[in-house]
Amino acid sequence: MRIALGVEYAGTAFCGWQYQPHARTVQDELQKAVSRVANHPVEVFAAGRTDTGVHALNQVVHFDTPSERDQRGWLLGINANLPKDVNVSWVRSVDDDFNARFSAIKRRYRYLILNRLSRSAVHHQRMWWHHHPLDISRMQAAADQLHGRHDFSAFRASECQAKSPVKTLDLIKVSQQHDCIAVDVEARSFLHHMVRNLVGVMTAIGDGSKPVEWAGQVLRSVDRSQGGVTAPPDGLYLVDVEYPSQYSLPIVSGFPVLW
Repeated sequence: MRIALGVEYAGTAFCGWQYQPHARTVQDELQKAVSRVANHPVEVFAAGRTDTGVHALNQVVHFDTPSERDQRGWLLGINANLPKDVNVSWVRSVDDDFNARFSAIKRRYRYLILNRLSRSAVHHQRMWWHHHPLDISRMQAAADQLHGRHDFSAFRASECQAKSPVKTLDLIKVSQQHDCIAVDVEARSFLHHMVRNLVGVMTAIGDGSKPVEWAGQVLRSVDRSQGGVTAPPDGLYLVDVEYPSQYSLPIVSGFPVLW
């Protein structure tokens, strides 16, 4: 039997999603919890790997088991064995052809920036604090140059293992409420550090350090050394993963709110 889970986590205290023998990871904590409930060793497979410090609101995973539990039993049992910074929000039985990674048709990320002079105690490690004023109209003008299908080599980490740097950004949108700025991006898949590198370029344009056309220049250079800083992981959230309707997976809250 194949089971799918919706998992949320605060990534601050984790060394990313993927299992590492001598580090605390989300995959390791989740596998231990699921294995206890299933009464056998279980390996879980995720829609995508998140880096150290990156958060998730609806990471989707799947695992196989011969053990029979109802959805409530899986949900409460797994959560009882998880630390406070990881939680399963839903459980579904799925067909054997479902794969959390390869069945996904779209992934949505949101990057949050706290844009004010003073830092925040509450939002520490939940947003990127950027104290220089940002002009979101300039940031959106930069984003518009990055929308669509391109070679994103200039926004790719050196350790990225993707076979091709060509990706299609279906959405890249900048919005603001008071002193909080959100950058929303959607694509079928992303390169390693791609979203954080996009945000790094956009903020340099937003604070006036670089001209608006610089975003397109960096993109066309296909050279990572031509880009700006990599935005810190604190403000990055895997918001949701979309699958074909045939799987009927739940829709979860988009908090931080998608206004």
